[in-house]
Amino acid sequence: MTTTTAAYDVVIIGAGPVGENIADRVVRGGLTAAIVERELVGGECSYWACMPTKALLRSAAALRAARRLPGAREAVTGSLDAAAVLRRRDSFASGWQDDGQAAWLEQVGVPLYRGHGRIAADRVVEVTTGEDDSAVSLTARHAVVVATGSGALVPDVAGLREAAPWTSREAVAATAVPGRLAVIGGGVVASEMATAYAGLGASVTVLARDGVLPAAEPFAGEYVAEALREAGAEVRVGDEAAAVKRAADGTVSITLATGEQIEADELLVAVGRTPNTEDIGLEAVGLTPGAWLAVDETMRVVGEGGAPVGGGWLYAAGDVNHRVLLTHQGKYQARAVGDVIVARAKGEAVHDGPWGRHAATADARAVPQVVFTEPEIASVGLTAAAAEAAGLRTRVVDHDLAAVAGAALQADGYRGRARMVVDEDRKVIVGFTLVGPDVAELLHAATVAVAGEVPLDRLWHAVPAFPTVSEVWLRLLEAYGR
Repeated sequence: MTTTTAAYDVVIIGAGPVGENIADRVVRGGLTAAIVERELVGGECSYWACMPTKALLRSAAALRAARRLPGAREAVTGSLDAAAVLRRRDSFASGWQDDGQAAWLEQVGVPLYRGHGRIAADRVVEVTTGEDDSAVSLTARHAVVVATGSGALVPDVAGLREAAPWTSREAVAATAVPGRLAVIGGGVVASEMATAYAGLGASVTVLARDGVLPAAEPFAGEYVAEALREAGAEVRVGDEAAAVKRAADGTVSITLATGEQIEADELLVAVGRTPNTEDIGLEAVGLTPGAWLAVDETMRVVGEGGAPVGGGWLYAAGDVNHRVLLTHQGKYQARAVGDVIVARAKGEAVHDGPWGRHAATADARAVPQVVFTEPEIASVGLTAAAAEAAGLRTRVVDHDLAAVAGAALQADGYRGRARMVVDEDRKVIVGFTLVGPDVAELLHAATVAVAGEVPLDRLWHAVPAFPTVSEVWLRLLEAYGR
């Protein structure tokens, strides 16, 4: 094998949104960076998750919104054009070509090494393409960052892997809508894809062993399950697949733990994620291949005792560190990582205390998330149950979104709910959940309130415009009292 060498201040394994943002911050800080990618520049979010999934969901959501408004309802004379939805989805996935994002790396001065990156020794990453008998050995003067993300978890169910099920990737990139789609799982991916394919005309069956959106406030999952059923889907809470078999004609048979059988044309498995660390050379630094990577507040990889691996040159950001498996949170971590690597390289002060520039404090206290189901679920911070489990003395305040004037104007028959979880000792909001059509655009106000720890007394002076759905803030504060 022929090996060439190169050296940079920072070497990043993984060119998804996290890796791209780390490279950008490092270069802005005056260091050099190289990035390694074995698939597409832009990663999961650009081609198999955030962007194309929302494109799959948006058209049906717009149609539902129109049908809820007299006047607009009468103008809708046809049904959803599934082929047009898939074409629009393709455009948001850039046809699964990464030319544009690769060009951006070149524009900002970050060399791209296409191939499989493995840690070969301290501060050394070896890149192989698999196309010829050659490799590139990249030496990092200051840091190596693992930003390889996660992949879909396929559980050990008899016959499941042999049945070639869909994971999130196949569901997002499908070229046709199956007549019958079975979904194993009840979390975010399962709920969004069930919503999308029910809207596209598939007959959907959801096997939600642990419930629908079990990590959210309980009422959120109840709203989504009800909406799925109204859309014609069958939602089976508590049911579990025991065995799976695909027949010669392509039909998938799922045998439940009860012995009942369900048939479908395609089966989506959406039960969780697994780290993409199986073959990146973790054994070279004393870590376990295939494991999630533990990190400190500045995203340095740490060992069992909490000490930085190798003295502190190895970092991990995004899904791979298992803190928060969300693209926007990974990009938030990336900004902290890029900046702290620059600070350490230049001998500058490191601000790694709570809410410091180089600490990802929001990972634990103020994570925003939107589930683009029908209705949308928008949340930030802790659920009521999580706050109680954390030992906080809380008060929970709920309000019916349909009773807010702006919501009534937005749609006839508007249904939704808002909840704020208040830390009674500090008089600040530690959790906020919204359920309803288009509530995603209301979330950032709650995120600012939670991350900024804005006192309730000051929130009274943040006057919501009338008539908007944001008036729910006033109603929640009124219910709480002064």
